[in-house]
Amino acid sequence: MNKHSILKAITCCLLTVSCFSCSNDEVNNKYSNLPARLSITNVQQAPVLFTCCESMGEFCTVTSDGQRLIFTDATNHTSPINITAISGYSGFYLGLSGFIVGRLTIPEMGEDIARVVCYDRACSNCYESYNITKPLVLQTGGYAKCNNCQRTYNLNDIGNISDGIQGRPLYRYRVSYGNYALVISN
Repeated sequence: MNKHSILKAITCCLLTVSCFSCSNDEVNNKYSNLPARLSITNVQQAPVLFTCCESMGEFCTVTSDGQRLIFTDATNHTSPINITAISGYSGFYLGLSGFIVGRLTIPEMGEDIARVVCYDRACSNCYESYNITKPLVLQTGGYAKCNNCQRTYNLNDIGNISDGIQGRPLYRYRVSYGNYALVISN
Protein backbone atom coordinates (compact mmCIF):
# COMPACT_ATOMS: atom_id res chain seq x y z
CA MET A 1 0.00 0.00 0.00
CA ASN A 2 1.38 3.42 -0.90
CA LYS A 3 1.43 6.57 1.24
CA HIS A 4 -1.53 8.10 -0.57
CA SER A 5 -3.72 5.02 0.01
CA ILE A 6 -2.82 4.91 3.73
CA LEU A 7 -3.61 8.62 4.19
CA LYS A 8 -6.89 8.15 2.33
CA ALA A 9 -7.84 5.17 4.54
CA ILE A 10 -6.97 7.07 7.76
CA THR A 11 -8.94 10.12 6.64
CA CYS A 12 -11.92 7.93 5.77
CA CYS A 13 -11.78 6.25 9.21
CA LEU A 14 -11.56 9.59 11.02
CA LEU A 15 -14.51 10.98 9.08
CA THR A 16 -16.58 7.88 9.84
CA VAL A 17 -15.79 8.07 13.56
CA SER A 18 -16.59 11.79 13.71
CA CYS A 19 -19.96 11.23 12.04
CA PHE A 20 -21.00 8.72 14.69
CA SER A 21 -19.52 10.39 17.74
CA CYS A 22 -21.68 12.54 20.01
CA SER A 23 -21.05 15.01 22.74
CA ASN A 24 -21.77 13.97 26.32
CA ASP A 25 -24.96 16.06 26.30
CA GLU A 26 -26.28 14.19 23.27
CA VAL A 27 -25.40 10.78 24.68
CA ASN A 28 -26.84 11.41 28.12
CA ASN A 29 -29.67 13.70 26.95
CA LYS A 30 -28.81 15.79 30.00
CA TYR A 31 -30.14 19.03 28.55
CA SER A 32 -33.21 19.72 26.48
CA ASN A 33 -32.93 21.37 23.08
CA LEU A 34 -36.08 23.44 23.74
CA PRO A 35 -35.57 27.22 23.69
CA ALA A 36 -35.07 28.86 27.09
CA ARG A 37 -33.60 32.21 28.15
CA LEU A 38 -33.58 34.20 31.38
CA SER A 39 -30.96 36.42 32.97
CA ILE A 40 -31.23 38.00 36.42
CA THR A 41 -28.16 39.88 37.60
CA ASN A 42 -29.28 40.18 41.24
CA VAL A 43 -31.36 37.27 42.55
CA GLN A 44 -31.53 39.00 45.94
CA GLN A 45 -34.31 41.18 44.56
CA ALA A 46 -36.55 38.07 44.61
CA PRO A 47 -36.25 36.50 48.10
CA VAL A 48 -37.90 33.22 47.03
CA LEU A 49 -35.43 32.78 44.15
CA PHE A 50 -32.49 33.83 46.32
CA THR A 51 -33.39 31.17 48.93
CA CYS A 52 -33.66 28.47 46.26
CA CYS A 53 -30.31 29.37 44.71
CA GLU A 54 -28.51 29.50 48.05
CA SER A 55 -30.15 26.63 50.02
CA MET A 56 -29.72 22.97 49.16
CA GLY A 57 -32.93 21.10 48.34
CA GLU A 58 -35.04 24.25 47.90
CA PHE A 59 -36.88 24.84 44.61
CA CYS A 60 -39.22 27.46 43.15
CA THR A 61 -41.21 27.94 39.98
CA VAL A 62 -40.59 30.82 37.60
CA THR A 63 -43.61 32.07 35.64
CA SER A 64 -44.75 35.32 34.11
CA ASP A 65 -48.02 37.24 33.98
CA GLY A 66 -46.74 39.42 31.13
CA GLN A 67 -45.78 42.32 33.42
CA ARG A 68 -43.81 40.49 36.10
CA LEU A 69 -41.74 37.41 36.68
CA ILE A 70 -43.24 35.47 39.57
CA PHE A 71 -41.13 33.17 41.75
CA THR A 72 -43.16 30.75 43.91
CA ASP A 73 -41.83 28.17 46.38
CA ALA A 74 -43.46 24.90 47.50
CA THR A 75 -45.29 26.67 50.35
CA ASN A 76 -46.78 29.25 47.92
CA HIS A 77 -44.64 32.17 49.05
CA THR A 78 -44.11 34.44 46.05
CA SER A 79 -41.65 37.11 44.97
CA PRO A 80 -42.78 39.10 41.93
CA ILE A 81 -40.34 41.29 39.97
CA ASN A 82 -41.40 43.81 37.34
CA ILE A 83 -39.89 42.68 34.07
CA THR A 84 -38.49 46.13 33.35
CA ALA A 85 -36.74 46.14 36.75
CA ILE A 86 -34.47 43.25 35.77
CA SER A 87 -30.98 44.59 35.28
CA GLY A 88 -29.78 44.07 31.73
CA TYR A 89 -33.27 43.10 30.58
CA SER A 90 -33.01 41.62 27.12
CA GLY A 91 -36.13 39.49 26.90
CA PHE A 92 -36.80 36.04 28.19
CA TYR A 93 -38.27 32.73 27.10
CA LEU A 94 -39.53 30.46 29.88
CA GLY A 95 -39.49 27.15 28.02
CA LEU A 96 -42.79 25.33 27.62
CA SER A 97 -44.52 26.22 30.88
CA GLY A 98 -42.07 28.15 33.05
CA PHE A 99 -39.06 26.94 35.02
CA ILE A 100 -38.34 25.10 38.24
CA VAL A 101 -35.07 26.37 39.72
CA GLY A 102 -33.18 25.24 42.83
CA ARG A 103 -30.00 23.85 44.35
CA LEU A 104 -29.50 20.08 44.54
CA THR A 105 -29.05 18.45 47.95
CA ILE A 106 -26.00 16.48 46.82
CA PRO A 107 -23.56 16.99 43.94
CA GLU A 108 -24.24 15.21 40.66
CA MET A 109 -21.99 12.33 39.66
CA GLY A 110 -18.59 13.73 38.75
CA GLU A 111 -19.21 17.11 40.43
CA ASP A 112 -17.69 18.37 43.65
CA ILE A 113 -20.43 20.81 44.70
CA ALA A 114 -24.24 20.77 44.62
CA ARG A 115 -25.16 23.13 41.80
CA VAL A 116 -28.21 25.16 40.89
CA VAL A 117 -30.35 23.34 38.31
CA CYS A 118 -33.26 24.34 36.09
CA TYR A 119 -36.08 22.15 34.76
CA ASP A 120 -39.05 22.96 32.59
CA ARG A 121 -42.24 23.25 34.63
CA ALA A 122 -44.15 21.23 31.99
CA CYS A 123 -44.52 17.46 32.48
CA SER A 124 -42.12 16.00 29.91
CA ASN A 125 -44.12 12.79 29.54
CA CYS A 126 -47.45 14.51 28.86
CA TYR A 127 -45.71 16.75 26.35
CA GLU A 128 -44.00 13.81 24.62
CA SER A 129 -47.16 11.66 24.57
CA TYR A 130 -49.88 14.20 23.83
CA ASN A 131 -48.03 17.37 22.75
CA ILE A 132 -49.72 19.31 25.56
CA THR A 133 -48.12 21.32 28.33
CA LYS A 134 -49.32 20.27 31.76
CA PRO A 135 -47.65 22.40 34.45
CA LEU A 136 -46.19 20.57 37.42
CA VAL A 137 -47.18 21.36 40.99
CA LEU A 138 -44.20 21.98 43.26
CA GLN A 139 -44.21 19.91 46.46
CA THR A 140 -42.12 20.21 49.61
CA GLY A 141 -39.04 18.04 49.91
CA GLY A 142 -37.83 18.63 46.35
CA TYR A 143 -40.62 17.01 44.32
CA ALA A 144 -42.95 18.13 41.54
CA LYS A 145 -46.16 16.32 40.55
CA CYS A 146 -48.17 16.21 37.34
CA ASN A 147 -51.88 16.13 38.15
CA ASN A 148 -52.63 14.83 34.65
CA CYS A 149 -50.50 11.64 34.46
CA GLN A 150 -49.94 11.39 38.26
CA ARG A 151 -46.15 11.10 37.95
CA THR A 152 -44.02 12.61 40.69
CA TYR A 153 -40.53 13.83 39.78
CA ASN A 154 -37.59 14.02 42.18
CA LEU A 155 -35.93 17.37 41.58
CA ASN A 156 -32.85 16.33 43.58
CA ASP A 157 -32.40 13.25 41.36
CA ILE A 158 -31.94 15.02 38.02
CA GLY A 159 -35.72 15.19 37.51
CA ASN A 160 -36.21 11.41 37.40
CA ILE A 161 -39.61 9.90 38.16
CA SER A 162 -39.93 8.85 41.79
CA ASP A 163 -43.58 7.73 41.74
CA GLY A 164 -45.88 6.71 38.90
CA ILE A 165 -45.47 5.09 35.50
CA GLN A 166 -41.88 5.15 34.34
CA GLY A 167 -40.91 7.48 31.53
CA ARG A 168 -38.48 10.21 30.68
CA PRO A 169 -37.08 12.63 33.27
CA LEU A 170 -37.95 16.33 33.26
CA TYR A 171 -36.58 18.58 30.53
CA ARG A 172 -33.50 20.30 31.87
CA TYR A 173 -31.85 23.57 30.85
CA ARG A 174 -28.32 24.90 31.15
CA VAL A 175 -27.91 27.21 34.10
CA SER A 176 -25.13 29.34 35.50
CA TYR A 177 -25.20 30.87 38.97
CA GLY A 178 -22.51 32.95 40.64
CA ASN A 179 -22.12 36.32 42.37
CA TYR A 180 -25.93 36.42 42.79
CA ALA A 181 -26.46 36.33 39.02
CA LEU A 182 -28.59 33.61 37.42
CA VAL A 183 -28.48 32.81 33.71
CA ILE A 184 -30.64 30.12 32.13
CA SER A 185 -30.02 29.41 28.46
CA ASN A 186 -30.37 26.84 25.76
